[in-house]
Parts: sequence; C-alpha cells; structure tokens
Amino acid sequence: MAKLKKAYFCQSCGTQHAQWQGQCNACRAWNTLVEEIIEKEKVPNWNTDPKTSTSKPIPLSEVATGEIPRIKTTDQELNRVLGGGFVPGSVILLGGEPGIGKSTLLLQLSLSIDKKVLYVSGEESQQQIKLRADRMGLSSDSCFLLSQTDTQKIFEQFPKLSPELLIIDSIQTLHTPHIESGAGSVSQIKATAAELIQYAKATHTPVILVGHITKDGAIAGPKILEHMVDTVLQFEGDRNHVYRILRAQKNRFGATSEIGIYEMQTQGLRQVHNPSEMLISPKDEVLSGHAIAATVEGLRPMMIEVQALVSTAVYGTPQRSCTGFNAKRLNMLLAVLEKRAGFALGSKDVFINITGGINIEDPALDLAVIAALLSSYHDTPISQHVCFAAEIGLSGEIRPVAKAELRVQEAEKLGFENIALSKFSKLGSDPKTIKPLFFTKVESLTDFLF
Repeated sequence: MAKLKKAYFCQSCGTQHAQWQGQCNACRAWNTLVEEIIEKEKVPNWNTDPKTSTSKPIPLSEVATGEIPRIKTTDQELNRVLGGGFVPGSVILLGGEPGIGKSTLLLQLSLSIDKKVLYVSGEESQQQIKLRADRMGLSSDSCFLLSQTDTQKIFEQFPKLSPELLIIDSIQTLHTPHIESGAGSVSQIKATAAELIQYAKATHTPVILVGHITKDGAIAGPKILEHMVDTVLQFEGDRNHVYRILRAQKNRFGATSEIGIYEMQTQGLRQVHNPSEMLISPKDEVLSGHAIAATVEGLRPMMIEVQALVSTAVYGTPQRSCTGFNAKRLNMLLAVLEKRAGFALGSKDVFINITGGINIEDPALDLAVIAALLSSYHDTPISQHVCFAAEIGLSGEIRPVAKAELRVQEAEKLGFENIALSKFSKLGSDPKTIKPLFFTKVESLTDFLF
C-alpha cells in the first residue's frame, strides 16, 4: 500500500505547513493548523475517458477574439450584476449569510431559465427543495434535482443528462475520493472546486457554487477558492428587513460596481427595478432629522433616506451609533461640524440610520448626513422637495462626486425640486424641472437650511 501524504493546513487562511506548529506563518492565527491527508491513489476525474490535447504557445496577435456570448436569464437584476448574463464555461461563487436567500435565488433561477439545469444539493433533500418550489408557485420540466455529495457520482450523471447549467449547493458539502480528509476541509474544497472548474472549461457549461461564510463575513475555506473562480457574488442584507442586495466582488467578464436589489416575500424573491421609491419611507407629516441623498451604485442611481437623531447625552459619555453608515465617517463629519461650523456636538448623543436595512459606502451621503444632523439638532424639518449629493472634506469644503448628472436625473424623475451639489460638480446639460443648488462650504449650507 502506498504511503499516504499528509500536511497541516491553516483553517483560517488555507496555508499549507510541513509540520504542526502553534501559529500560522501567513495569517499569524493561533491553534488553527489541522492535519489532513492530501493524496490517495490516483482515481479518474470527471472525464473518465479524456482526450489528450496538446497546446502550444502562440503570439498574442494571433489569438482570435470576438464578442463573448451570454446566456441571459429572466432575472434582470442577476443579468445586471453578471454583466449581461452567464458566460459559457464560467464558474460563479455565491456567498452569503445563512438564511439570507441564496438557495431561494438559485431555485428561482433554475425554474425560470429556459435551459436544462442540474441542481445538486448536499444540504437539502429533494422533497425539501420541492416544497420550496411549491411555495414559490414555480415548476419546470427542465430542472433536475440531485441530492449527492460525492463528486464522482455527480460526474456520472453528466453524460446522461448533459446539463446546460450546473448549480452546486454548496461547495463545502462536497468530497472527492482523491482526498481522504472530511468534507469542508481546505484540501477537499480545493480539490472539488478544481474538478468542477475543469468540467466547466472543458464543456463550456456555466457552474454556480454556493459558498458558506465565516463569522467574519468572508467565504469559508481557502482564499485560493476566490482566485480560482471567474466571478464572486455576495448576497447580503439584514434578516430583519425585506431587502437583499447582490454584489459582485470579482467579475472577469464585467464590472464589479453593479448591484441587484431584491425584496424577500413569502413566494420568494421579487426583483426591485425602482428602489428609490421603496427606500424612501412614506410620512404623514414633515419630520426633523430626515434628509434624502442621491447615491449611485455602479450605473444605478438611487434615492436613500438618511435619518438622524441628536440628543443630550444622559450618561455622561456621548454615544455614536450608525446603521448602514460608516461610524468612522460619522465621527469625521461631527468633527468638521464642530470645528468649521461651530456646532457643539461633543456632548450630544448622535444616531444615524439608513432606511431599508442596506449599507451604503458612497461618499455622496456626507452632505445628506450633515443636513439630517443639523435638522435634528435644531429640531427643524427639511423640505421634502430637496435632496443632497456631495462629499465633505476635512476643512469643511463641499466636494463634487462622480456621476452627478445621473443623480440629478434620478432626482428629477422622482419629482424633487432642488438638489444640493458642490459648486464644482460637472453637469452635461441643464435639467428641466429641477434646480441645482451649488455650495462650497458647510457654513453656506447651514445658512440655506436654517
């Protein structure tokens, strides 16, 4: 019997070590090295009768190029994030919190796309998946279910079925006879992912892999998994809210700045084509501490409502709390208001909330945050017909942001009368029904609002 090869893998970063030691040399984490058997006897891969093909280097100028063909789905939000649809032979890794809706999204895709789909589930039985499909009211004769975790048994189905789309839910549950260690280990994830990528490239079949995430929010397993695949998607959202956001963290066939927005319902996920109207909460009367920001995610403009509450600190130490906004950014804006505009906020509790339960990193929210803070500080409401889109500098200057024209067009479409911008913002043409208001300093904004 051949001697088994063993190694020690860091369960945090996936680095391989020749012998056990207390600390990983790469990520410096303690007590994360686990012994794994990395090689057994050689067994056939997914292609039981491979045709040997020789490749040779060719000049770059002789490489044939053309428009990448796409497999479009009925999900416009998914098409937007992928850059137009699935590319044949691409491998997509989808990650997200437990219960956020990853399996629901992929089952809806499987039942609605006009392609033969093989849905492989290592976590749920076929009956459980059928119950979810019945709850969504969807059915399809071209979607085939398989509850299996052995990659060799999964590969046996390919010649019989010839799927046009393969979904694996999830990669952490698969195991291959090549490796002796258990499913979910670093070596198993690397080996099973490599087999599926080889299958995708050889047969030009798109493959979607669902990946678990760690408590820190990163995709579980070795970091090399994200390097191996073509696209990494993150499905995120607050489980206490109904909105879900699909982001592309890596995309070899498109931009990574686009997002897709969904609303979680009893019947499944509903596409949100106009998020601006849904992210602005309806009110019976005008309230203080509310401001509307014009933000852009990729090429999609959205109007986001910013809520602020400024009150006297009761317990001596002022509190700073943010939901959906960067807490360090808030501290910087408060320091600018105190230093440049003369507002004594050092003894105040400050709370910021972005409605809808979504996280926004756009610096254009700065002006709306400051407007909401001042509105709550003075207990004076801001007009519902004004929105804001500008960045705040450390010296109190109001700086321009990218894609200002898109923001103005979205605000004009939703019926806003004014939009506050930096004086140096570049607008291609004069808007028809909305009047831009230009500012250079925070002090001039306070004079206008109050």
